[in-house]
Amino acid sequence: MHNKDNNTEIMLNQIGMVYNSNGKDVTALTNVTLDIQKGEFISLLGPSGCGKTTLLRIIADLLKPTSGEITVGGESPKEARLKRRYGIVFQSPVLYDWRTVRKNIQLPLEIMKVKKSEYDERVESMLDLVGLSKFGDHYPKELSGGMQQRVGIARALAIRPEILLMDEPFSALDEFTREKLHDDLLKIWSKTNKTVVFVTHNISEAVYLSDRVCVLSPHPGRLSAVVDINLPRPRSKEMRSSVEFNQLVTTVRNSFEGV
Repeated sequence: MHNKDNNTEIMLNQIGMVYNSNGKDVTALTNVTLDIQKGEFISLLGPSGCGKTTLLRIIADLLKPTSGEITVGGESPKEARLKRRYGIVFQSPVLYDWRTVRKNIQLPLEIMKVKKSEYDERVESMLDLVGLSKFGDHYPKELSGGMQQRVGIARALAIRPEILLMDEPFSALDEFTREKLHDDLLKIWSKTNKTVVFVTHNISEAVYLSDRVCVLSPHPGRLSAVVDINLPRPRSKEMRSSVEFNQLVTTVRNSFEGV
């Protein structure tokens, strides 16, 4: 348990994850220790097979670690999940084609049995937050990929979680759309003050978005470095070409081990 004045939101202590594959033990994660602060934007960065998505799923209570301890606000991940403290955004927005944008955002409210009287206010506020107020009655097929992903973010935030978990949400998008969504996401984050844990394999993306970049290296999956991103906020497109930005990209790139 943490003290009430402790700003740690998520505490990972010596987390390990071993899978059994064809009768052999495969170590996905070993001895991952990390504290994530309230309101912090953290990226889990690494190549395929380094365990970054596994770690995100452990935080989300979708996987149980085989060793170590994790607490979320002093509680277990299961307790945090049952209290609806998580919102999750996946690589694909997984929208229902037969439901309008508004009805897609409303879906978790229905599942969570939120009072129907709250639907309209919550959905409209989420549409406004992600800049889609004019598209509430559209269907997913009528939206671009970037707009669909914004609907996914709005749906995750509709239940008013404290923590937003994002698993490579922009990796399938073109570079121009991805950079636009970076700025959209940072605006949403600044307005909502959520704790964000963001999985990516894109170094520049991680540096641009994050307060800290947690570098995971494979074989076995482990936390090889935590790099502070001391760029001023709000971030701007011009930063991407700055000396400071490129120095941080180089620092992060050189932090990988065993690739």
